[in-house]
Amino acid sequence: MIFQFSFAQDAFEKGNQCYQKDNFQGAIFNYESVLASGKQSAEVYFNLGNCYYKLHKVAPAIYNYEKAIQLNPNDEEIKTNLDFARKMTIDDIKIVPKVGFHKLIEEFTSHYYYDSWAWIAVVFATLFLGCFIGYYFSGTAFRKRIYFAGMFIILFGIVISVSSGIYEKNRISSDKPAIVFAENASVKGEPKLSSAETILLHEGTKVYVLESVANWKKVQLTDETMGWIQEEAIKELN
Repeated sequence: MIFQFSFAQDAFEKGNQCYQKDNFQGAIFNYESVLASGKQSAEVYFNLGNCYYKLHKVAPAIYNYEKAIQLNPNDEEIKTNLDFARKMTIDDIKIVPKVGFHKLIEEFTSHYYYDSWAWIAVVFATLFLGCFIGYYFSGTAFRKRIYFAGMFIILFGIVISVSSGIYEKNRISSDKPAIVFAENASVKGEPKLSSAETILLHEGTKVYVLESVANWKKVQLTDETMGWIQEEAIKELN
């Protein structure tokens, strides 16, 4: 583990040095080495996205920015660069906004990655233990009431953070976003080449995978258009 961490850190630093020298291919090689070692972070994906953006490679840039924002949903710099990368795409697909209570829950839970919610739950659990110890050893009734009330408030925080983490993990698992990597990708009405074309997509467009049949994927666009696309034309984010 120490060797892997040392290797990943060294490759990350080499990638940064290559990037500063405008050697974007060298930077990509080193950042990809970090990912190949099993170490993932928003910073690595963000830097990869920047490299591909500099090389005007739309699909890989958007893909890596999307991976970065999955790990760090609140990073404004990632969001800004992702917006710049999206402006390089050809397709102008409208986004149908979500409404209702489900939208409010999703907006709340998506503030943090599910791993972050888990750590928040751990912090609350530690505070709960501290309040319990304080309650147990308090010498006055007033202090016991304070610690007892604190335990209930913190318990509520534990429930919220655990529930949010589970919801966010399930949401990410059920949502199967993908980025079109083919320069041109035909979306068909049925999973066969002879089927009529529904729409022609271009690299960088985001779709959501609904199901798979052989080497075909049924996808939904952000405007809720659906169709079948060949598997090799897209790269899934999850």
